[in-house]
Amino acid sequence: MFVDEARIHVKAGDGGNGCESLHRTKINMRGSPDGGPGGDGGSVIFTADNNIHTLLDFQYQQHFTADSGANGSSNDKAGKRGEGLYVKVPPGTVIKDAKHGFILRDLAAAGDSVIVAKAGHGGRGNSRGRSSEKGQPGEERTLLLELKVIADVGIIGYPNAGKSTFISRISSARPRIANYPFTTKEPVLGVVKLAEGESFTAAEIPGLIEGAHRGRGLGHRFLRHTERTKLLIHLIDIAACEGRDPADDYRNLNKELKLFNEELALKTQIVALNKSDLESAKKNIAAFKKAFPKVKAYAISAITGKGIEGLLDAVRKIL
Repeated sequence: MFVDEARIHVKAGDGGNGCESLHRTKINMRGSPDGGPGGDGGSVIFTADNNIHTLLDFQYQQHFTADSGANGSSNDKAGKRGEGLYVKVPPGTVIKDAKHGFILRDLAAAGDSVIVAKAGHGGRGNSRGRSSEKGQPGEERTLLLELKVIADVGIIGYPNAGKSTFISRISSARPRIANYPFTTKEPVLGVVKLAEGESFTAAEIPGLIEGAHRGRGLGHRFLRHTERTKLLIHLIDIAACEGRDPADDYRNLNKELKLFNEELALKTQIVALNKSDLESAKKNIAAFKKAFPKVKAYAISAITGKGIEGLLDAVRKIL
C-alpha cells in the first residue's frame, strides 16, 4: 500500500540527573563533593533511505522516543549517554511541525538527514563544588510527514483520461484499470525503458478535477506529487468519452496547476491527445489544434499503442 501522509509524535531522551555525593575518609570526615554529571539524552534523527518507498510503517507506529541519559554517580562518574534514535523515511519526505506548520526539512535525496527532536543535556554533578542539577528534558513535538514522489515525468489529466492504461503501456507498472473515474487513488510509479539502454521514471498522478488546488477530490495530496518532476505529460481524452470538452480540460487543468503552485504552470509539458483511435476524436483533434495552434500535441492511443513511440522520443529529447 502506498501511503504519502502521516502524523507522528517524537520525543528526544531526557538528560540524566547530576549526582549529589560526598566522599568521606578518615582524614576528611566532612567529605569532598564527588558527584558525577548525568549523561546527555539521545536525539531523534530522520534520514532518507532509498530502500523505503512509502510512509506505510508510520500508520502502525506513531510514537518515537530516544533513550534518556543515565544519572551520574559518585566518584565523579558520568552517566551513560542515551542512544540516538534514527528513523528512516523515503527520499522526498517533507517534515513539518504540526503545531506551527513550518517545514523542518525537505529530505529530497537519499542520505539527507535532520534532527527533529534535540536531546536534553545531562545535569552537572557536585564534584566541582557546585550544587548538582537535574537533567534537561528532551525536545518533544508532533510532526506531519508528507511524501512527494520523485520521478522524471508526471502523467496528469482528468479522471478517466486513460492515464493508467498509458503507464501500463509504456512501463511494467500494472495499476488497476477500469472504465470509471478515480480508479487510481494513489500515485503509480513505473520505469520506462528506451532504446540503447536509456530509461526514465514516470509517475501516474491520480485524476485531477476543477478545484483540486483547494483540495477538492484530494487535489492537494495529488498535486504535490507533480512538484519534483522534470516535465509533465498532459493526457487529454480527445474523444470526449466523459462528455467534457477537451480544450476546456486543457485550460482548466493548467489553471489548477497555477493556482496550486505557479512554478508548476511553468514546468515543461508534452500534450498527448489520447483515445485518438476512436471515431469521435477526429473532429476534436482539429478543434483542439485550432484552439491552441502553438501547442505541439501528439495524437496517441494508449490502448493500441498508436503514436506512443513518437511521444516517448519527445520525452527522451527533453530529459
